[in-house]
Amino acid sequence: MLKSRRILLVIGGGIAAYKSLGLIRRLRECGAHVRCILTAAAQHFVTPLAAGALCGERAFTDLFDAKSEFDVGHVRLARDPDLVVVAPATADLIARMAGGHADDLAAAALLATDKPILIAPAMNPQMWAAKATQRNLAQLKADGVHVVGPNAGEMAERGEAGIGRMAEPLEIVAAVEALLGRAGPLSGKRVLVTSGPTCEPIDAVRYIANRSSGKQGHAIAAAAAAAGADVVLVSGPVSLPDPPAVSVVRVETAREMLAAVEKALPVDVAVFAAAVADWRPERQSAGKIKKRQHGQPPTLALVENPDILSTIAHRKSGRPRLVIGFAAETDHVLANAKAKLAAKSCDWILANDVSPGTGIMGGDTNTITLVTTAGIEPWPPQSKENVARTVVERIAAAMADTNS
Repeated sequence: MLKSRRILLVIGGGIAAYKSLGLIRRLRECGAHVRCILTAAAQHFVTPLAAGALCGERAFTDLFDAKSEFDVGHVRLARDPDLVVVAPATADLIARMAGGHADDLAAAALLATDKPILIAPAMNPQMWAAKATQRNLAQLKADGVHVVGPNAGEMAERGEAGIGRMAEPLEIVAAVEALLGRAGPLSGKRVLVTSGPTCEPIDAVRYIANRSSGKQGHAIAAAAAAAGADVVLVSGPVSLPDPPAVSVVRVETAREMLAAVEKALPVDVAVFAAAVADWRPERQSAGKIKKRQHGQPPTLALVENPDILSTIAHRKSGRPRLVIGFAAETDHVLANAKAKLAAKSCDWILANDVSPGTGIMGGDTNTITLVTTAGIEPWPPQSKENVARTVVERIAAAMADTNS
């Protein structure tokens, strides 16, 4: 998808620099030609030798390198590529970019380039939230710089967590593909994905929800976009960054999600990964319900929410060619998945065991069994990103079979 495209990768000085070595490999696997600039700080974390070995040519480090600056090498580095990627983009590097500095090779090349720039920020959560960083980021966005991430999670420092982790290499590759023009097995296809939980208000402060993190749905949306699809992601409340090159519609309740899904039609493929609340309170209190009313705990009457998967799968007109649902089960996983496949009238069910102790809800891995009318296909335990890629590969194959 990136065959013969030229990428200049600027590696900043943060612990996330180790991920940039994986990014080089991923970009080259996609057919891209990669050149590297390492800042002085970056060389404390990765070596020019390692980066150069993965790129297949020397890595650049010095603005006053006699071997390259005899023909104004920093300008040539800045003008040759199709795209400049900064990963990790540290708080210091972001500040220097926003200020137009040119005091080292990385800053000079970034200032001299006339090509698109994509940054992948990575820093401590407090540094990310700092007013100065957000002010610098706003300036870069106003200047046309593109941003992927950062993600939420544990930091390198013990006991530190929050938003600041650099986007994973595959997320950055997807953003690169989106900026350079996608061409993949789902090019020309429109894909709808739902993700995350829904929240059904009880009163002004309480709601009914579930433990869904949205990680699987967001990963599927990102993988579909990387495969060239035009993707709409309808997401309940999550603490995840928007996947690159994806149109995101944010909702709260099941009824809002159904309305957003219907508005997104027509699509070729619909993947319903959201964990939609089955019920909602019959009445929502405008104020906070007191703990005890008239000396007794309050009662909560529930009504059933609309079944989004079934509603779309049973459409007489405008039904997606491929409708895929998830079955998160704690007992009799396959039996319940088969029953759901028949009852919902969808094409595939991706069954996963979320019984207590599996860590699936909110975790980073998943164990999927693909259930179709043709049979059952168990997949090995793997990361949710790998599950997403496998799902998208199967979708692309199914679309190709349909077209043929």
